Amino acid sequence: MQHSPPNKAETGHAAIGDVVRIKEQTLWQRVLASQPFWVLIALVVLVIYMSILEPSFGTVDNVANVTRNFAPFGIMALGMTVVIITGGIDLSVGSIMGLVAIVAGLFLTWEYPWYVAFFMGLATGVACGAVNGYFVAYVGMPSFVVTLGMLSIARSLAVVFSGNQMLYKFGPDAPIVKAIGQAKFPHQVPGDSIPDWIPQFSSHFWVMVIMALIVGYYFNFKPWGRHLMAIGGNENAARLTGVPVDWIKFNAYVFSGLTAAIASLLLLGYNGSAINAMGQGYELRVIAATVIGGANLMGGAGTAFGAIIGSAFLEVIRNALLMAGIDSNWQGAFVGAFIILAVLLGMQSGGKSLIAATVERMFPKRHR
Repeated sequence: MQHSPPNKAETGHAAIGDVVRIKEQTLWQRVLASQPFWVLIALVVLVIYMSILEPSFGTVDNVANVTRNFAPFGIMALGMTVVIITGGIDLSVGSIMGLVAIVAGLFLTWEYPWYVAFFMGLATGVACGAVNGYFVAYVGMPSFVVTLGMLSIARSLAVVFSGNQMLYKFGPDAPIVKAIGQAKFPHQVPGDSIPDWIPQFSSHFWVMVIMALIVGYYFNFKPWGRHLMAIGGNENAARLTGVPVDWIKFNAYVFSGLTAAIASLLLLGYNGSAINAMGQGYELRVIAATVIGGANLMGGAGTAFGAIIGSAFLEVIRNALLMAGIDSNWQGAFVGAFIILAVLLGMQSGGKSLIAATVERMFPKRHR
């Protein structure tokens, strides 16, 4: 009797046929099976619809406003994506933002140069991430527990360090700090040659774009990115193949803390003040953006492009609801619904996401 080769479901490992089938997919099939692609399509449709329904939605000023608002979330979503790819979660990013803002604000009120204050803020974010990474990677504690603890610790330290007061007397370097947070490019002035239809994108937006390009490059062309995916796919197998699992996981949480610190400093400059409540509740929106953008909460999948698109999608929804006159209290319901939908689309069915399985049925592979 002739036996067929075992499949993935029988052995627990990918069969050779599965791998070959993946490699034989055309570029168009891979694009269609990508969740970020469909989120982008939904985003474009929503923008067009809202621009027709509410003409002020598509104005240059509103575009600049939307991009500025979602950029800090996009920056943090890049860090969250790295963590989620490893199969972890970081619930502390919002509280880290608050602590970073207070630490940098204190050094500014003590009249230290702006670069010293920013360095101390970045160091604070990295230190919080390092604590998270150490307990997750080297002690082996669950990331949910560790980062939940850091959420409380960082927020409490922010309140204590600030004396529960707003910090706004930033000393002689206050104009520089505000310029960093409020800068726009291209900066339009009356009589210049820049067309009026080009939005004045904020410094937040450009920092997000640069970081997304760097993270995307590492995901696609550097061993660090491949190691992240390997750890999230099968941590034990990654160890057996020589991947420095603990070090990579430690780096992931450090990077997440760094992105929270960068977003915090940009908002500090934009607001011109530091409050210990900065970033409160942001962690949920960042996780939502990451998941909507295609990151798999079980690990092993995620892209820089998806993190940015997911963040943009949530902000456009929020902006659209406000312009449509819908009660802002409904925002949470819409966001929650999209999170459930995103996870549903990314669920595995027969070894493939629902999107990939649907695309394969629509465009069946012709066997030679």
